[in-house]
Amino acid sequence: MKLSRLALGLSLSAPALLLASPSALAQTLSGTVTNAAGKPLANATVEIEALKRVTSTNELGEFTFSNVKEGDYTLHIFASGFAHLHEHAQVQSDNAEGANFVLARSAIEVIDVHATPMHLSVMESATPVSVLSGETLRRQQAATLGDTLEKLPGVQSNFHGNVASTPIIRGLSGPRVLITQNGLDVSDVSRVGPDHAVASEASTAKQIDVLRGPATLFFGSGAIGGVVNVVDQRVPTSTETRGEFVLETQTVNDQKLGTFNVTTGVDNIAFYADGFYRDSNDYETPVAPDIDDPDGAHVVENSNEESNGFTLGTSYLFDQGYVGVAVERFEREYGVPGHSHGGDTSVFADLEQTKYQLLGEYNFTNDFLQSVHFRAGYTDYEHAEVEGGLVGTTFSNETEELRVELLHKPMAGWRGGISLHYKGSDVFAQGEEAFTPPSEMEMFAVALMEERHFGDFLVQLGARAESVTLDASSVLLPELDAHEHDDEHEHEGSEFIRQFAVDQEFTPISLSAGVVYTISESYNVGVSLSRSERAPSASELLSFGPHIGTRTYEIGALFDLSEEGEFVLSQTAIDLETANNIDLTFRKTQGDVGFVFNAFYNQVDNYYFQEETGLFAESGHDHDHGEEDHGEEEHSEDEHSDELPVYLFGSADAVLHGFELQVAWQTTDNLKLDFFADYVKARLKDGGALPRTSPMRVGSHVAYTLNNVRADLDITYFAKQDDISTFETETDGYTLVDASITYDIPLGDIDLSVYLSGENLTDEEARVHTSFLKDIAPRPGRNFAFGVRGYF
Repeated sequence: MKLSRLALGLSLSAPALLLASPSALAQTLSGTVTNAAGKPLANATVEIEALKRVTSTNELGEFTFSNVKEGDYTLHIFASGFAHLHEHAQVQSDNAEGANFVLARSAIEVIDVHATPMHLSVMESATPVSVLSGETLRRQQAATLGDTLEKLPGVQSNFHGNVASTPIIRGLSGPRVLITQNGLDVSDVSRVGPDHAVASEASTAKQIDVLRGPATLFFGSGAIGGVVNVVDQRVPTSTETRGEFVLETQTVNDQKLGTFNVTTGVDNIAFYADGFYRDSNDYETPVAPDIDDPDGAHVVENSNEESNGFTLGTSYLFDQGYVGVAVERFEREYGVPGHSHGGDTSVFADLEQTKYQLLGEYNFTNDFLQSVHFRAGYTDYEHAEVEGGLVGTTFSNETEELRVELLHKPMAGWRGGISLHYKGSDVFAQGEEAFTPPSEMEMFAVALMEERHFGDFLVQLGARAESVTLDASSVLLPELDAHEHDDEHEHEGSEFIRQFAVDQEFTPISLSAGVVYTISESYNVGVSLSRSERAPSASELLSFGPHIGTRTYEIGALFDLSEEGEFVLSQTAIDLETANNIDLTFRKTQGDVGFVFNAFYNQVDNYYFQEETGLFAESGHDHDHGEEDHGEEEHSEDEHSDELPVYLFGSADAVLHGFELQVAWQTTDNLKLDFFADYVKARLKDGGALPRTSPMRVGSHVAYTLNNVRADLDITYFAKQDDISTFETETDGYTLVDASITYDIPLGDIDLSVYLSGENLTDEEARVHTSFLKDIAPRPGRNFAFGVRGYF
């Protein structure tokens, strides 16, 4: 069996790795791992891929596997700061010489992606991947997932007032970007609207994987634009005692944060626990938030939060794998910026979620199956929007999910397997701002994924077929008094004139093919082609009502605007959204300088998007202004503020194309420079830009370490966005400057770090073009954070 040097560029400096004992059925596999200078590498990870057995090197760089049957194996060897190695090893009884493996330096950190059956990493896959982990994750973690990830190439945040920001990948977000936890849907309602927070916490995560571009083969049609997978150790796979904790305070919003996670175990039983608590006030801005009120206070109202959560998990470990279960309780209260109706009335969302996960893996010893991976989850989610102590609207989501992946042993050089996937969700909204009716979704899917090396070429193929049903038994079509802003009209409100049931069935099919060619030990080039189909979500089809969090009146694609200016049932067929995507990748994988360049072109047929109609409608919200005597002019302004712009979901063919560039230069052992840039142009095929498209960015990062001190400096420039759709306004560019300094203090078995960081050090006014609230909620002003972090 011959393996290419695909994207790894690691050389084997001795003959095949062999060490035999007298018994042919119980051999020992051992060796040594060093760097190019011959220095042993401690704590390098060595895995026998076919057996899923993992060990680490000792201080001398040595590793040993006992009780290994005779035969051919592939070793996967990796260490922080070095390129990965996939190398052939043969175990037989007549050779007792261990081999030395030399790892080549890599300026770009190479980290494996979790929760995918195929092996993916930043420098090896045909699929563009980013991973945030370790010190980088801790340094960039924020209160929201979108703000945590926005320094990754190709990823930006929709920034919803610092409380509910979600990630945007290559200009796509919402129902096109799937957010998962350990490979299972996070199952909140963050994809329904940008004011709904993601029910996942970055401060307790081990790493966060981002798959840019369609990842439908692994996760389903909801991942037509990409996947964000939050990885933690809630179902532990080791009984080694380890953990970390963080205590932090910030100035811009008086935030207090405490978080911990710990793993331990006894014999074959492993235990895990984590928890966090965060409390913050409304955040300060460099200028008055509302551009129409330049003399206002420099504080974004309703941007406070209080959240907490804990997770408990346990697992049973055995020679062939593990099985475990975990339960998480997540609670968060956060203000809803833009949802204030005057006075001192507080408006906030009260989020509660209970999540159960069952994870396991079993490695077979027969001649066909290699392993089976299974993930099952149940999530009970609810959040209420509360004003003046009264619940106005309640959203809930109950989800069951099961994924089973059966991987076979290599057959004619092909590695891969089959994936079976089921997901069912029951989404319910009730109240005066329930703009989407209750609905049930059920999905069954089967997928096939295979890969094979042909010399210096790696070929990856996949296909997935789904059956998706969407049922809503009580869809309402109201009579809406929609009008031009300057029109004279009477506030007649809405009267329900029709109620009907919707039963939609879809069969999305996704296909993918990728090739990576290893040009030399240091360079590779890849191309990935995919065709992905997506069924529209319930909110895209069925919405009809005020969405106060985004300050809009939303109407779904099931409806249309007639020539008479009335909203009626659409006569246009509801079609699948289809993305035809090509990715080209060029990478330098070894040496003091490394880079990754991706260029992509994505043509999306029947692209569903919200388009402003130019009409306005009453919010339908009841306001209690007390018994104050309002003048005629003030009363008129109150009425005007109750009007919301009407946005109608429609579909049209769209094209998104752009690039991502990441360059890393390890100038010395102490100094490292990073540079990144990304750009996306999103337009309708027949002309016109798509709304709220991410602007071009250019960023740099400098990291300097000396003994126990580390200093980091980030400078990111966001270009002006003037490529806008109808009714949009341009957004000025801005530059953000962030810096931090960390001092490590070894304390016996605990590695303690004290850090001071600053964000937006120039106190620049920064309004995010992708945000619905850009005119009333700019980014926070100058912020300092002081914290203590410990590892044990």
